[in-house]
Amino acid sequence: MKALILGAGYGVRLYPLTKNTPKPLLPIGDKLVLEWTLEQILALKEIDEIFIVVNQRFYENYQRWLSNYPTAKKITICNDGTLTNDDRLGAIGDINLVVDKFKIKDDLLVVAGDNVFGFDLRELLKFSKAHGTTIALKNLKDADKKLISQYSVVTLDKSNRLVDFEEKPPVPKSTLIAICLYIFRKKELGLIKEYLQAGFNPDAPGYYIQWLYKKVNVYGCTLKGAWFDIGDIDSYNKANDYYTRRGTSKSSHRTSKRSCGCL
Repeated sequence: MKALILGAGYGVRLYPLTKNTPKPLLPIGDKLVLEWTLEQILALKEIDEIFIVVNQRFYENYQRWLSNYPTAKKITICNDGTLTNDDRLGAIGDINLVVDKFKIKDDLLVVAGDNVFGFDLRELLKFSKAHGTTIALKNLKDADKKLISQYSVVTLDKSNRLVDFEEKPPVPKSTLIAICLYIFRKKELGLIKEYLQAGFNPDAPGYYIQWLYKKVNVYGCTLKGAWFDIGDIDSYNKANDYYTRRGTSKSSHRTSKRSCGCL
């Protein structure tokens, strides 16, 4: 299995923190955002190579970071060649770039590079092996509906298969929201190119999932643990405060019961 971290965004809502540093290389507690994610991925024995897709503007930042990051697994930085937020390929465009360029023919774990989470990815992997293509979900059952409607809202059947997926619905049908954390089975990777060739939105990953679940069975795995979507200064500060106040040991990271960057 391969892993892909999406790190080619420009973090415009976090400016000026991201003037000279990409979001995934910002500090959270005693690690960088990217390093929290890598800690989880490197714990998976099934992963034999990790790709990080980045843009041209911050390519050298990632190269400098990688030269000082100790790991026994191969990490490859892929430059998507873009220089501004206006010419970005988008998340789905970047996934397609990596799959094509490196001729990936294995199952693929895809993770947003600007998320910090305490989910145990072994649980997600185990679920996917039993079911198939899987997206990670968070249950915001105690949250206000206005908050839930800011996310991609998912409805599952009794077998945990997606039967409905809505991007930011004004009236959410459930309390389950999709996180940019996916496992795509190798036999279905070709559908990414089909989606893009049909002219659909290459940027928001949720639009691809909304299209994909109508083509093949897609399952949702509801995970427990801390989750922060680092989208703006407020969410960044909340995540940084959370991990700083609670200590940043590996054990506390995995056992936290806080649910969302907004909660």
